[in-house]
Amino acid sequence: MIYEFEGKTEREAIELAATQLGLETDEFDVEILESLSGGLFKKGKVRIRVHTSEAVSAKTPFTPQPVSESPAAKTELPSERPPLSDAERIPLDEFETKMVEWTTEVVGKMGYPAKVSVLFREEKKIGLKIETDNTSMIIGKKGKNIDALQLLANVYAGKLGREDIKVILDSENYRIRREESLVRIAYESAEQVRRTGRSILLEPMNPFERRIIHTTLNDIVDIETKSEGEGLYKQVRVMFRGRK
Repeated sequence: MIYEFEGKTEREAIELAATQLGLETDEFDVEILESLSGGLFKKGKVRIRVHTSEAVSAKTPFTPQPVSESPAAKTELPSERPPLSDAERIPLDEFETKMVEWTTEVVGKMGYPAKVSVLFREEKKIGLKIETDNTSMIIGKKGKNIDALQLLANVYAGKLGREDIKVILDSENYRIRREESLVRIAYESAEQVRRTGRSILLEPMNPFERRIIHTTLNDIVDIETKSEGEGLYKQVRVMFRGRK
C-alpha cells in the first residue's frame, strides 16, 4: 500500500509515518514527492510517499489516506550508540539467549564458526554482533549475505513470539562502514549531476540504504532523488532540478 505524509523536514515526515503506521523506519520505502523551500537554503515543507508491502492499521488516527500507484525519524546511527561493556553484551533474558544461540548455530552450519554477542539494545530493537575469521563470507557482496541472515533472524524472532522486536545483525562494523560509503556515494553523485546536468541511476539498494541516499541529499536545493524499479532492491535516481 502507499500513503502520503508531510513534515517540515524529511526526517519529521518519516518519523510521523513510522508513528502513525506503527512501523519501524526500516520497514517501509520512502519517495520524496515535494520539497518546498522556506528560505534561501532551508526548506519549509517536505511531502513523502510511503510504500508498504501490505495495508497496515494505524496506531493513531491520521489524515493522510492510501493513494493509488502512479501509472508511469531522528534515527540513531550505529556509530552514535554508546558501546556496551563486556558484561552488558551477555544475553539478559531467554529471548536474547535464544537469538544468540540461533545465530551462532546458523552461521556455524554455514561452515564458519563464530562468536555472537549483544551489540546494542533499544526500544523494540536489538543488535547482535557476529565475530568470525570469515567476515567477508558472512557479509557477502554488498551485504546481501548478512541481510539474508538478518531476515531469517527476524523470522525466528517472530516464531518466538517477538514480532515486535527488530533484530539487527552486524559484523566488523559493516553497517557503519556501509552507511559512510553510501553518504559518500550520494555526495559524489550529486556533484556529478550538478556538473553534467544529467541524472545518475545508482546501484540496486534495499529500503534502508535508499533512505540514506534520499536523506543525505534532501537538503541540497538543486538536487532531487527518487526510487525506481520493483521489489525490495530498487535503484535511486539522482537528478538536477536547477538552482532556485
